[in-house]
Amino acid sequence: MELTSAPAQIVADTIVRTVELGVRITDAPIAGETTLLWCELLTDGPGSCPGCGVVGVYRDVVERRVSDVPVVGHPLELRVRLPRYRCVHDGCPREVFCHDSSRLARPGWSTTRRCALYILRRLAIDKATVSAVARELGRSWDTVNAIAVAATGELLLSVGPARLDGVRVLGVDEHRWSHVPGADADGFVTVITDLTPVLAGHGPARLLDMVPGRSAAAMAGWLAAREQSFRDRVEIVAMDGFGGYKAAAVEALPDAVTVMDLFHVVAVGREAPCVQVGCKDPPPVCRSRSV
Repeated sequence: MELTSAPAQIVADTIVRTVELGVRITDAPIAGETTLLWCELLTDGPGSCPGCGVVGVYRDVVERRVSDVPVVGHPLELRVRLPRYRCVHDGCPREVFCHDSSRLARPGWSTTRRCALYILRRLAIDKATVSAVARELGRSWDTVNAIAVAATGELLLSVGPARLDGVRVLGVDEHRWSHVPGADADGFVTVITDLTPVLAGHGPARLLDMVPGRSAAAMAGWLAAREQSFRDRVEIVAMDGFGGYKAAAVEALPDAVTVMDLFHVVAVGREAPCVQVGCKDPPPVCRSRSV
């Protein structure tokens, strides 16, 4: 197969914005539903050994395969040629190493760095499902879910304590992130949100944090880690019917009002027995309930 001509290569690099990843396209066949891009790493000379810092001696080339953001509705896979070097420093335990490709993707990851932002946008802004995004990227549900969890945690950490400014109404609920739990966890997390903008009518809820587990200890531990000024500012805590969350909120926020959120009020109302004498219809069918 002939390599892409120079003008076409420039156009392809511009459209796919590969310079952001530190690579340059050398060829671009189509393999079924997936678009493949063979690329070479943009380097400014031989790589330095990550163990000792000494510049290595060229050895050979290996291929790293990573998924990138979709192109015109099709999954995109980059196959990047990475130079490998020999370390010539006698005192270094590392003998062979690859050229640094951390700009392209994180060590061990099967997706590019910008894929994480794409996944968050599709899930949080476009309201897409994890399964839909997995199909778009040509990756498994578990891979996309793991990237979403890691990226969300990093996003929260990057914002820092400032994300807690102005919070007066807390929302607390559980969510099952992992549908294949390990031996030491059930896959659930406690999701804590800021409902202040919702109550004020000027914006949607904001994600504040996710805590492993769904227990009173998870909620209590998160509140205990916050500054007293934050706890004094909280006026309302909206949650589901789990008594553990309420117990933790009452203890840590004695002046706040604890309420059940609207979603769970409606859910409980639909499942509760009908108070009308003689009604035998099951909750989803009964038309006499007021909720």
